Amino acid sequence: MKSLGSIRRSFAPWADPASKPFISFRNVTKKFGDFVAVDDLSLNIYTREFFALLGASGCGKSTLLRMLAGFEQPTSGEIILDGQNLAGIPPYRRPVNMMFQSYALFPHMTVETNVAFGLKQDGMPKPEIAARVEQMLKLVKLEKFAKRKPHQLSGGQRQRVALARSLAKRPKVLLLDEPLGALDKKLREETQFELMDLQQELGLTFVVVTHDQEEAMTMADRIAVMAHGKVVQVATPAEIYEAPNSRFVADFIGDVNIFDGTVSANADGRVQIETASGFPIRVVAPDGPAAGAKAGFAVRPEKIKVSRDAPPSANAVRGEIWDIGYLGDMTVFHVRLPDGKVVKASSLNAVRAVEDPIGYDQEVWISFAEDAGVVLKD
Repeated sequence: MKSLGSIRRSFAPWADPASKPFISFRNVTKKFGDFVAVDDLSLNIYTREFFALLGASGCGKSTLLRMLAGFEQPTSGEIILDGQNLAGIPPYRRPVNMMFQSYALFPHMTVETNVAFGLKQDGMPKPEIAARVEQMLKLVKLEKFAKRKPHQLSGGQRQRVALARSLAKRPKVLLLDEPLGALDKKLREETQFELMDLQQELGLTFVVVTHDQEEAMTMADRIAVMAHGKVVQVATPAEIYEAPNSRFVADFIGDVNIFDGTVSANADGRVQIETASGFPIRVVAPDGPAAGAKAGFAVRPEKIKVSRDAPPSANAVRGEIWDIGYLGDMTVFHVRLPDGKVVKASSLNAVRAVEDPIGYDQEVWISFAEDAGVVLKD
């Protein structure tokens, strides 16, 4: 199999005007009584894309997935899959399959009969079923567990059985609803990469629903951040993290520090913001707001440097170490500024030991480069 990295770097059909979406949600609304779960939402997903719907509980992501699967019907709007309008098509006739968070395995059946269940329902000949089940179990590395029942498996193994069963019917699209939520952290991280490799090997389109930012950032080619039934931003993980289009996205994805203030100057592609914390921030912002406008500046903790001496950077302010968190690979500092605002900064622990490390209650400077963050207009 080819390196996944080289494939993902070059994969960007959404950037090609000639590319046709494989899945299209067109002005889709879903209401449950007076509650609007999905609100006039439009979204395109492309063939072979690993696409993530990310958001907090109640944002509408699972409802969107269930409408694509056919378990719910839109109140209004259209869902198009491979050129076909899905209106009125029951779930069992759609070229999609769904893997649930609970896995929904039959406890009285063995691994192989669980995987074979959908194929039997479709009337596939027994020899073909046996060959397909063998192929699926080999794919998820469970050949030795074919005769076991679900209660004899670990959580990770049950997850693989559910995945094999979902893939056995060879759907055009695999829908995954919080697929790794029941796994422990280490196994979840391992399985994320296994899913990425599997998706590439099979050449399928995967649509995953998750509230786990790290999970979406790791696996997806693109992420749709959702809130209140709407898509707030659709972009690659790097774009979502480095260039959030709103205060909500900046705050929702990862850790961030936001400095609020008023724009005092906008010239030559740079903006200066007079912050409420009492120091000016000068940043690169070609499309920044005009002078006099209210604005925020979002900067990630790893972009902030903590030092004992005053740095030459224009974006610098003195503070006091308020808290320290040692995480092994990095150290997190909470620095309290003179106005009481606490800023989070992180530094990579590149060497095993540091002479004279920065400690509690010490006076320090925090600073960051002009291109370290993004100006927020809302």
